[in-house]
Amino acid sequence: MDIIEIFGYAGALFIGIVLGLIGGGGSILTVPILVYALSFNPVIATAYSLFVVGTTSLVGALKNMMKGKVDFKTAIIFAVPAFTAVYLTRAYLIPVIPERLFEVNDFMVTKNLAIMLFFAIIMLLASITMIRNGNRQLNTEIVEKKSNHLLLMVQGFFIGIVTGMVGAGGGFLIIPALVLLAKLPMKKAVATSLFIIAINSLIGFLGDVQNYDIDWLFLLLFTSISVVGIFIGIWLNKFIDGKKLKKAFGWFVGNS
Repeated sequence: MDIIEIFGYAGALFIGIVLGLIGGGGSILTVPILVYALSFNPVIATAYSLFVVGTTSLVGALKNMMKGKVDFKTAIIFAVPAFTAVYLTRAYLIPVIPERLFEVNDFMVTKNLAIMLFFAIIMLLASITMIRNGNRQLNTEIVEKKSNHLLLMVQGFFIGIVTGMVGAGGGFLIIPALVLLAKLPMKKAVATSLFIIAINSLIGFLGDVQNYDIDWLFLLLFTSISVVGIFIGIWLNKFIDGKKLKKAFGWFVGNS
């Protein structure tokens, strides 16, 4: 095992630590670590990312369920269109995208390049969201109690497509939707978001199982390290200000 591979597995631990500390954000690092540190094809990397993100989020979701923080009704309303979109994207959309898309001045734009460019845009949006929410929290005082289920379902479907394309959980999009459209308090929105991310990612991964050969030994090892990181992050959360960390992490992602 060379130094780059060691860095990749250390990155798995870091992903879990960040998820445990701030409840999101760490998954945005999974694809870059798999592609640049461990040399996976971007399409396979996004597939593996769904499993890693889904499993690590499930650990956090189970912890929140035991504390009664998950709003299951809202989660189902949001998750059904979301995981439908994720599955359809992974099982049918990604495989039919041609390997060579178009050419600009003798420069060929490939499928892998397009996925990584789209991922870069999502990373930028995630970093901006984390920086802004590090400066101010979303308004948690609910003025209008009636939630907008139709808009919640539409946004769930859209976020499902994004999740399917880039292999990231999309918590930076899900949490604002749950607060603003479902009218959930912030803490319940964060807990419910982890539950939704787990469902979306793991069902989306099923779409990849039918199309690609999965290196289960590597994937389970990488995911196990990430899960260990979650417990470390949860422990560290007792000593570190999550809001300041989220802002700092946003700057880190934005400059990566």
